Amino acid sequence: MSGGRLPDPGRFEGLLRELAPQALGALVRRYGRGQFDACEDAVQEALLAAATQWPAEGVPENPRGWLVTVAGRRLADAVRSEAARRRREDALALATPQSALLSPAPDAASAGGRDDSLELLFLCCHPDLSAPSRIALTLRSVGGLGTAQIAAAFLVPEATMAQRISRAKQTVRTAGLPDRRLSERLAEVRQVLYLIFNEGYTASTGDDLTAPELSTEAIRLTRLLLRLVPDDAETAGLLALMLLTDARRPARTGPGGELVTLAEQDRSLWNAALVAEGVALISRTLPRGRVGPYQLQAAIAAVHDEAPDAGSTDWPQILALYDLLARFGENPFIALNRAVALAMVESPAAGLAALAPLEADKRFARHHRLFATRAHLLELLGDPTAPDVYREAARRATSAPERRHLTAHARRLETGTHRRKP
Repeated sequence: MSGGRLPDPGRFEGLLRELAPQALGALVRRYGRGQFDACEDAVQEALLAAATQWPAEGVPENPRGWLVTVAGRRLADAVRSEAARRRREDALALATPQSALLSPAPDAASAGGRDDSLELLFLCCHPDLSAPSRIALTLRSVGGLGTAQIAAAFLVPEATMAQRISRAKQTVRTAGLPDRRLSERLAEVRQVLYLIFNEGYTASTGDDLTAPELSTEAIRLTRLLLRLVPDDAETAGLLALMLLTDARRPARTGPGGELVTLAEQDRSLWNAALVAEGVALISRTLPRGRVGPYQLQAAIAAVHDEAPDAGSTDWPQILALYDLLARFGENPFIALNRAVALAMVESPAAGLAALAPLEADKRFARHHRLFATRAHLLELLGDPTAPDVYREAARRATSAPERRHLTAHARRLETGTHRRKP
């Protein structure tokens, strides 16, 4: 061990989590996707060794090289064992460079400092995997979350999540990465990170409205992605969108965990540092070149976040941004939000009219958010059927906090205890 730099206790876990995908990516590149499982096991053992040794001895001068070297040794030890030799020895012997068998010092530089995290992200977001499998494998292999943590976040049994991850690894082992442009591969990674964030910000099922650990992890991984592709404007837009949205999380729930709508939130509770960072990031990004969907969504979030109160929101600007966003293709959620913006700029009746195409779309016609939006616009019109539509939205919602919120709102409207906001 050289260097002897004692780690900051508050950053020690973060350092290991940052280095883990780099070490795993380096081993997978060296030994091949067919050894994905073995490489991951070896990296986990190296991380345990680091967690034991570094607090006492200090962080080595080249911590990434240390992890790669120790993990490589653990992998070689596993291959030499009788049980592992039958499964891995031939393939690994062919894949292992002779130089790697010389057991370099733990502090030796590895691959010229190359960071393989981007290739690992591409691998985990393989197009042959389903969206849930991409998410699970990304959180496990790049995020460093345990199977139990991922299962708990998605409210599925640990055994189910373990099977999902195992099947994803099998696909990665046997399927080659298709010859795709960098922009297409980045789009796949961004979509997975976006899905992780959304599940954390509004959990699709369960008793809690949010799963903060998922949103936090999505932001961390998107920061990592932006470091790897610093000139990619859409990745910057995605990070800005996450920051500006997550800034509102402290005000999204009341004392009992109940949902609080954007219009009713106490904006003094919003995370001002995240708002400032998100606004600065999107302000730098938008003028740089071609604008994409994530950048436009971030711009919309910035308009909301910069308004001191709901009544000061610049709805004409938001509507104009949604009009631009609609040019990137049909998206029912974008159309839904545009209808609300149209209602605020023109009239609730205009917003209701804009919902008509969605109500005719079989893929979306039964979605609870379509009913909730329709009920909101009917409420703005003073229509007496609004409570019934709120209740229908509640019946279709899969999130318990959303169901409770919609049902309670319908009840307040019927009893006259809710004061309608303009």
